[in-house]
Amino acid sequence: MQGIRPTMRAFGKAWLDVTEAQIIEALLAFIDRGEATEAAFEEMALAVFAYQFAHNQPYRRFAIQRGRTTLTVRNWRDIPAVPITAFKDLTLSCTPPEQVERVFMTSGTTQGGVRGKSYHPTLAVWDRSMLVNFRQRFMQGRDRIAMGILFPDEEAMPNSSLAHYLSLAKRECGSADSEGFIGPDGLDLGRLIAGLERAETSGEPFALLGASYSFVHLLDALAAAGRRFALPEGSRILDTGGFKGQSREMGADAFYDALSAALGVPRRACINMYGMTELSTQFYDDGNAFCPPVKSGPHWIRSRVVDPVTGRDVPEGTTGVLAHHDLAHFNCVSAILTEDAGIMVDAGFKLLGRVDGADSKGCSLAVAEFLKAARG
Repeated sequence: MQGIRPTMRAFGKAWLDVTEAQIIEALLAFIDRGEATEAAFEEMALAVFAYQFAHNQPYRRFAIQRGRTTLTVRNWRDIPAVPITAFKDLTLSCTPPEQVERVFMTSGTTQGGVRGKSYHPTLAVWDRSMLVNFRQRFMQGRDRIAMGILFPDEEAMPNSSLAHYLSLAKRECGSADSEGFIGPDGLDLGRLIAGLERAETSGEPFALLGASYSFVHLLDALAAAGRRFALPEGSRILDTGGFKGQSREMGADAFYDALSAALGVPRRACINMYGMTELSTQFYDDGNAFCPPVKSGPHWIRSRVVDPVTGRDVPEGTTGVLAHHDLAHFNCVSAILTEDAGIMVDAGFKLLGRVDGADSKGCSLAVAEFLKAARG
């Protein structure tokens, strides 16, 4: 925070001079502080908004059109959220795209294959956000654990935020015998079964991490081979991303029942990570003994359930569209409007799937409004 804090409360023109380096330094310190009050989050959120308002021109035009500027916004909830579909249509970056360190891209499974892009001038904040959160929510006090990865690596998918996430998890939190089991030819079932056999007899906890659809392929392959395992106590599973047309669809209860039966890991140790390319922070639940579980994030991200047209919070206990405010996503836009339905609860939110009906139409209207304003 050094060099920024004195001007934080003088929110306005002074913030136009804040540099990228200062924002990065402040965010790294904020992530490392362990917790943050609502007031502290708001202070940092206003700082990041001012930086984005000054340097991200499409977002600036949209904010002005909504009457939200560095002189009028006083509450983090008033910072306008950008529909995630806009990442497919516009360059949302404070730093010129040709100068960034990494570009993460969405899968392109919708909108005719058009891929949304998130630009990262440095991965320092993204990596710190991921690791601090991952160690707390998934590692749960362990320094390292043997990992099996069911997703291609960064060399195969350099623009995939999930490939980077899993590579980072394996490198920083995996034991020396951790390995990936997805290659150019898909799932290497023979090598994976050998790895599960070693884990089963070792008595040491084992973690299997990957895309949800990869686990469906694994379940089908194990069923065809007539194999089941009983992984040691303390083993855990992390899935993410849903099925995205990459495998057969499975209901949540059936999916976690099948994982538990095939691998001997209780449903309470089957953790779902909820993340997206348009964010730099992930949400976790505390297992899937019951579905849908409550998901929550660390102190540098906040969530709301809103009306997609007005952007206002819906009454407590009412289903609406999830909006997330991720301070770590400092270079693009921190406030995003998803296309996911949810409901706020005391400890976080429940993810209810993709929006439909009136909320789906509302999201489309929000996208149209944003694009019209952002393009001027």
